[in-house]
Amino acid sequence: MNEKQTPIIELDNINFSYNHVPILENITLNVYEKDFLGIIGPNGGGKTTLLKIILGLLKPTSGKISIFGNPPVKGRSLIGYVPQVFNFHRDFPITVLDVVLMGQLRKTPIGHHYNLEDKTSAQNALQQVEMSDFKDRHISNLSGGQLQRVMIARALISKPKLLLLDEPLSNIDSRWQTEFYQLLKQLKQSFAIMLVTHDTSALLTYVDQVACLNRRLFYHGPTQEGLQHLSDAYQCPIELIGHGIPHRVLGDHS
Repeated sequence: MNEKQTPIIELDNINFSYNHVPILENITLNVYEKDFLGIIGPNGGGKTTLLKIILGLLKPTSGKISIFGNPPVKGRSLIGYVPQVFNFHRDFPITVLDVVLMGQLRKTPIGHHYNLEDKTSAQNALQQVEMSDFKDRHISNLSGGQLQRVMIARALISKPKLLLLDEPLSNIDSRWQTEFYQLLKQLKQSFAIMLVTHDTSALLTYVDQVACLNRRLFYHGPTQEGLQHLSDAYQCPIELIGHGIPHRVLGDHS
């Protein structure tokens, strides 16, 4: 990360508790334009909570947070978000194209009718995730992986400056996973990406920076540095081993 740049995300000593139980402690992190940050950690370690705080969906117990120089509620219009779980009725009468168009709602007034430009943007987003042929299909007729792609397209239609992805490939087949990471590799030329994942192959191959989160966050910096050196200390919750390529070894959290 380049300290000469202005961070698009500034987290300063963020703490969050739920029913007096600490979930996040002393989180300090800067994210810059075109960073590709991977966040790993165990289930229940606070990864999804951290993303929701960045989005302004949760308010930290203490600490300061700035998103594009604004409070999260104002800055989140520049964020595309793909949650881990989608809570909606699959039988709701709506097409794939309609779902993607919903990604424009936060930037349009109430009662807005989608115009040709909106629909073209939606079709372009679907093309990026290889779902163009499904644009008129009812969402109840999609597989879990297909639905996940549609939700990614919905995040892309608003042309975000930051993309947050919370375990986006949990229901996607292995063939498209590789293509998806290639897509992220292209997208990072245009905006920053934060990827919460358990996919260690992504950390070895695609992600530029790595942080471990298990209530506290430990930033390990650019992956290139880790790929050049081996260490005996595996202190992250997930051991990162890559076959056929250099190992990614993370430093001691202490």
